[in-house]
Amino acid sequence: MERVIGTDELEPGGRASVFVDDIPALVVRIGDSYYVIEDVCSHDGQPLADGPIVDCSIACPRHGAKFDLNTGAALCMPATQAIRTFETEIKDGAVWAKPV
Repeated sequence: MERVIGTDELEPGGRASVFVDDIPALVVRIGDSYYVIEDVCSHDGQPLADGPIVDCSIACPRHGAKFDLNTGAALCMPATQAIRTFETEIKDGAVWAKPV
């Protein structure tokens, strides 16, 4: 696992762009839960970093494709393929992640 960000660096509702094993990723904090997803829409390759987050999903800001933050599953068109998620662990005051 790789340390990606300190837990004190993200407020609830916050997000941060990071790299995990040289893969562009996005850390999202919802309450006390942290999610790490690949920061690339499977529909057109655009970053998801600025997309709206509702409940536990993120929408691509370009075409509105939605993805589940837990599983990476595509939740609506135009995306038909999931995005990569990362296994996460909270330890020593930091978020640690590795590709699944």
